Amino acid sequence: MAEPRIDENLIRYGSAFSPWLIEKARGSYVYDTEGRAILDFTSGQMCSTLGHNHPKIVEAVKKACDGAIHLFSGMLSPPVVKLAARLAEMLPGRLSRSIFLSTGGEANEAALRMAKLHTGGFEVIGLTGSWHGMTGAAAASTYVAGRRGYGPATPGNMAIPAPNAFRCPIRHCKGTCDTTCLDVGFDMVDAQTTGAPAAVLAEPVQSSGGVIVPPQGYLPKLKQKCEERGMLLILDEAQTAFGRLGADFASDIFNVEPDILTVSKTLGGGLPLAAACTTPEIEDDCHSKRFLHVTSHVSDPLPAEVGLAVLEVLEEENLNERARETGAHLKAGLESLMQKHEVIGDVRGMGMLYGVELVKDRHSREPDPELGQAITRRCMELGLSMNIVSVPGSTMSAVWRIAPPLTATTQEIDLGLEMLDQAVSEVVAGRG
Repeated sequence: MAEPRIDENLIRYGSAFSPWLIEKARGSYVYDTEGRAILDFTSGQMCSTLGHNHPKIVEAVKKACDGAIHLFSGMLSPPVVKLAARLAEMLPGRLSRSIFLSTGGEANEAALRMAKLHTGGFEVIGLTGSWHGMTGAAAASTYVAGRRGYGPATPGNMAIPAPNAFRCPIRHCKGTCDTTCLDVGFDMVDAQTTGAPAAVLAEPVQSSGGVIVPPQGYLPKLKQKCEERGMLLILDEAQTAFGRLGADFASDIFNVEPDILTVSKTLGGGLPLAAACTTPEIEDDCHSKRFLHVTSHVSDPLPAEVGLAVLEVLEEENLNERARETGAHLKAGLESLMQKHEVIGDVRGMGMLYGVELVKDRHSREPDPELGQAITRRCMELGLSMNIVSVPGSTMSAVWRIAPPLTATTQEIDLGLEMLDQAVSEVVAGRG
């Protein structure tokens, strides 16, 4: 049988597939079928925070295979109970009860169902530039892309401006957000509400929206506005929890306690694992109202075993501190490249998550997606995997999301920066 074309039998679901087939992944590298090493600056789909195929993850998978992989949803296994207890020790404030699912979209669906059942409302507020998943209610609160052509979204969804200081959505701030956008956003919400508010769903740091870091005070102010309206605050920490920003949770950094917190990518170590976490009061109320969210893979033993291993490695290898230190090295290197290359308009982020925005010129700040795509392709040719926001219809079409594994060495960071520097220089020179 002849070898099929790589996309001959696949439904295409976003940007173009890479022409290189990957058959192995270890640490900070993936390897194609020709054996070529490619430095991964995005931790896979932002999930392999411990590096690819970390020995503790492999060991956890083997342990689960010797025990139980999957069970009836009404049965619990020791790793599920242990993971729930371990999370309860770590979660901010009064959050201590969790439901374990497969993806961030599923976790957000569960969170929104709880919020609606608990409050009795149905209106959900999201931020422009957000990404919360591709399933029903989660997709309805996803505003960065994917909204056109799929019919009406879930009723009751509204958007407020994200605190993007580089591209102020209300044409007010210049470089530093003063949270006026939040006041304007809720003025718009108050003008539109039907009197049935349920929740605000927000990423503490937007990723697909261009790595937008809110100013200190923004999230506590957002929580206050929720409380004033009888709404719950749901923080989607799919990409920000468990070391990515240099702390267990972004909510710790930004000094806010959500009513519900969702996690996924950084908990699974590369395997599908997500959780929605809330307080005993909210969970008790939802249970009394017969909360229902059964899926085929709720509380599966295998991913729970892996989640325990991820949290163990996070503590044993002191990855929060390591992320802060290596992230500072990464930031310095990116800012050095910005000084060298005029096409780099902005560098922003924290920990081991950074956004690098490409512009045609720094005065107009007009994004340059074509240049971004060309440099991204050249990086891959040189052996560096970069992720640029390139979803069709995205409001952020020229921002690299740089998120190496938390276990990456400074030498690997330097190598990636060297390849990025070379790719930018060559592509820009070729344009001239």
